[in-house]
Amino acid sequence: MDNIAGKKPALLWAVQLSVAALVLMWVIPTFGLLVSSFRTGDQIASSGWWRALSTQESQQPAIRISGTEVQKDGLYVIDGNLFGSGKASLSKWGTSSREPEAYAPGDTADLGDGQTLTVQADGAFALSSPASMADGRLPRVFTTASTPPEFTVQNYRTVLFSPMAGQSVGQAFLNTLTVSIPATIIPILVAAFAAYALAWMEFPGRALLIAAIVGLLVVPLQLALIPLLQFHNAIGIGKGYLGIWLAHTGFGLPMAIYLLRNYMVGLPRDIIENAKVDGATDFQIFVKIILPLSFPALASFAIFQFLWTWNDLLVALVFLGTGNDQQVLTGNLVNLMGSRGGDWEILSASAFVSILVPLIVFFSMQRFLVRGLLAGSVK
Repeated sequence: MDNIAGKKPALLWAVQLSVAALVLMWVIPTFGLLVSSFRTGDQIASSGWWRALSTQESQQPAIRISGTEVQKDGLYVIDGNLFGSGKASLSKWGTSSREPEAYAPGDTADLGDGQTLTVQADGAFALSSPASMADGRLPRVFTTASTPPEFTVQNYRTVLFSPMAGQSVGQAFLNTLTVSIPATIIPILVAAFAAYALAWMEFPGRALLIAAIVGLLVVPLQLALIPLLQFHNAIGIGKGYLGIWLAHTGFGLPMAIYLLRNYMVGLPRDIIENAKVDGATDFQIFVKIILPLSFPALASFAIFQFLWTWNDLLVALVFLGTGNDQQVLTGNLVNLMGSRGGDWEILSASAFVSILVPLIVFFSMQRFLVRGLLAGSVK
């Protein structure tokens, strides 16, 4: 009865539920980051992204009174609005952190020395004093207010077009593209030729080369960083785009050759032998037959290599530098975390900009990923 047609086994259900749970664990935080990137800093600080579409009532950060005083009826008066151009609705307010909800809208608070403060429901305030307040420290106001949903694209304008603390995320975005695209294309070109030679060409030492490539897969790149940088300095490359392209190429070649070689070995031998009988050279076979048939493997490696180079920080710091005109996105975000740790709206927008391109690359080429990775695993 357990194998009745149409009934799924328990193991299959467990696998499907596990996959669904993993997808949700990845999608939900990403969606939350997207929503937060369009919210204001005050809303991020007062409520979670899942409440972005509802009106929020919460205690707002303390607001210090500011404005230009004018004389009215023998008093010095400062008028203004606590919320600026916002649409918050005040429910309680206070002038002390110990009693942040001491007054209702429209009440007048006695601040001592003849000073009084009145705050209305829309945030409008009037601070009056018998003496000038120009040289004094103006009071803070603690508010509990209801704020409607608010979304803005200003976060992305700031991130992409406004240098922050001397660092432009837009420039870092272009730097990352300059690093990632060549560092993905160059290893694919080199590895494709090498994989064809190791798969279909007979020459002495081929088995040793394959064994060496497999062994290089387990070598940590950290072991080669400093020697490789010293070599770059010795031959005159130094720190720059050429150096980081070659570094990423060297670190990515073992995986690329191994993956492409396994795929090419699984291609039908008859096709290649028939092409040789018809007089095709190895180069013609490689360009006109092998490369078109190997596109799934090429695409799967391109996904891995692009994601690796796009998200890389260590190699970029070693081989490119830390200047503002050379910094990649990962390095820029690290600096933003240090200098703008309280600006969550800027950080969320910057983080989503950094993952947007990898998401586009992955979803546009993911249909080739499984085909390329499983190539050569089943005979």
